[in-house]
Amino acid sequence: MFSSLLATPAFDVAEPVVIWLTVGVVCAAVVAGIVLFFAVERGTFAKYVKYAVLGLTFYALAAGIIMVVLNLVKRTDPAYMEDNSLNADVIGYVLVPLLVAFAVALVCGVALFVLSKKANPSVFKKVSFAAGALIVATIIVAAAMIAVYYSSHIQGDGWYDGGDFDGKISAVDEIALYICAAALIVAEVAAAFILGRHDKTTFDSRCISLAGITVALSFALSYVKLFDLPQGGSVTFASLLPIMLFAYAYGPKKGVFVCLIYGVMQAMQDTYIIHPAQFILDYPVAFSMAGFAGVFANVKPLEKLPQVKFALGAVIAGALRFISHVFSGVFAFSSSALSAGQEVWAYSLAYNSFVFVDIALAMVVGIILFSSKAFNMQLGRFVALSAKAPAASQTGGADD
Repeated sequence: MFSSLLATPAFDVAEPVVIWLTVGVVCAAVVAGIVLFFAVERGTFAKYVKYAVLGLTFYALAAGIIMVVLNLVKRTDPAYMEDNSLNADVIGYVLVPLLVAFAVALVCGVALFVLSKKANPSVFKKVSFAAGALIVATIIVAAAMIAVYYSSHIQGDGWYDGGDFDGKISAVDEIALYICAAALIVAEVAAAFILGRHDKTTFDSRCISLAGITVALSFALSYVKLFDLPQGGSVTFASLLPIMLFAYAYGPKKGVFVCLIYGVMQAMQDTYIIHPAQFILDYPVAFSMAGFAGVFANVKPLEKLPQVKFALGAVIAGALRFISHVFSGVFAFSSSALSAGQEVWAYSLAYNSFVFVDIALAMVVGIILFSSKAFNMQLGRFVALSAKAPAASQTGGADD
């Protein structure tokens, strides 16, 4: 028994522990919060929420970093590489560029947080644009490296591309993949700027802090998987909820950008990449769609129904993510449908329907949160402070 345990990768041993520990920690924090809400003064409860969020953030960061490291170690194990067709080229052309992209995003986030405390608004704005451009550039480089891997390992490989399934030939449709990826990116960016044109908040220290907190929490919760799908994808314990809450609070422009970073992190955690455009559709584009969770946040007729506003936004975000995954499934993974003897579009639509289960879980928990007056007040206050930050910073009062 002990010898088999020692032979098991550390990631596989740690994963169920992290899953149940995360569920226990979150449930304990929620139960304690409910008890304190009814038993103590509002000021004491507010302090508890502050320290609970801080504690959960540190826990999420620790759990996420540990699981990423263990996952990378597992992927470099010779036995795992042999059983899962993971080789040095996958690591060098796929995992390492994604890891670099994640590291750049992390360093830029820390740098912006420090500058938000020290620099004047004009300098901070310029650095923010530069940091965003650098992050996008690393993602483009990662896509280029994946293209090199595709051309040398996937193109005409006899399974993904060129496989014969009872007379039907599977093929990676590169042109369709690139068109779909480009079209979705253009539509997403345009929609984010149009819907967020009245956004008055800035990437101040509060916004950056909340972005880091929500990404860390979502990443930690993404390891709490209810079930995995064979060709990638999983249903998790409301892992998208934290970044969807950020998008609700700060609008589509900031929401899409932060969710894009989370999408790159997801590509490192659960790598199933064969083509650069497929990578873009399944990870950065698909997960950045969660940034539209707040499109109804400022709708006046629903002002007293935040649960409805969040639920409607979650449906939009889930539908857009679903579309991105479906295009990837049809034009990159037709071999899976053909090997199962099914029509490609029907197979992709059915396979990727797991997205709605994942979003539904996040929606239910989100509706419960938005049913709390205390939660709505705290969220509104936090965003209001960020909206006032530029004016305050000019008078020397932006720092907290």
